[in-house]
Amino acid sequence: MKILVAIKRVVDPGVRVRPLTDGSGMYITNAKMSMNPFCEIAVEAAIRLKEQQVATEIVVVSIGTQAVQEQLRSALALGADRALHISTDSPLEPLAIAKVLHVLVQQEQPQLVLLGKQSIDGDHNQTGQMLAALCGFPQGAFASRIECKGDEVWVTRELDGGLQTLALRLPAVITTDLRLNQPRYPTMPNIMKARQKPLAVIPLADLGLDLQPRLQTLALEAPKLRQQGVMLSSVAELVDKLRQEAKVL
Repeated sequence: MKILVAIKRVVDPGVRVRPLTDGSGMYITNAKMSMNPFCEIAVEAAIRLKEQQVATEIVVVSIGTQAVQEQLRSALALGADRALHISTDSPLEPLAIAKVLHVLVQQEQPQLVLLGKQSIDGDHNQTGQMLAALCGFPQGAFASRIECKGDEVWVTRELDGGLQTLALRLPAVITTDLRLNQPRYPTMPNIMKARQKPLAVIPLADLGLDLQPRLQTLALEAPKLRQQGVMLSSVAELVDKLRQEAKVL
């Protein structure tokens, strides 16, 4: 089984970012960057399937500037076999990313596609679902457990009312949730070996796709500060505040 894993370069979760004064974007100059946490979980899931001798090859792909090769090398150090860098200087929307991955799925013919359920910068939670629709593959979103059984993959999802298990016929698309696994750290020998693993660079223009943006960001702003909560002694006091202060009754 070949597994294709899509990863994204984002600002490290430990970095506190703030919007630019003009609201046109976020101030991330010199900020520490890392692999999206949900993508790390997807990479770990692929590696575990390979350790179980279910998967035979793991291909990681990322879209962006040359800087994303740092995260691709990290994935190779963790255990991926080769990497694809789709080179572009322009940020892409979820639909555009799904279109790019669709082309790669057609070229690579993987039996399983793994993605993080969302990125912590955009928080769209759309790419995996769009990719499954473009490919015509069954999908399992927010996976907390993955188990391969013959020509099917069983995906357990956490819902508000409990757990749901789906039997997906391969090939399939799965997006990973936090409870699926705990990503490992790369060892120094594997970091050195990752330098020798193949990393192909493909210009985005070579894919011949229509990736015109369909979304427009009007402004970015920090959330407004909320007043500190207070403890009330009775329901009558709560009703009084709702009526006199909040003016909602």
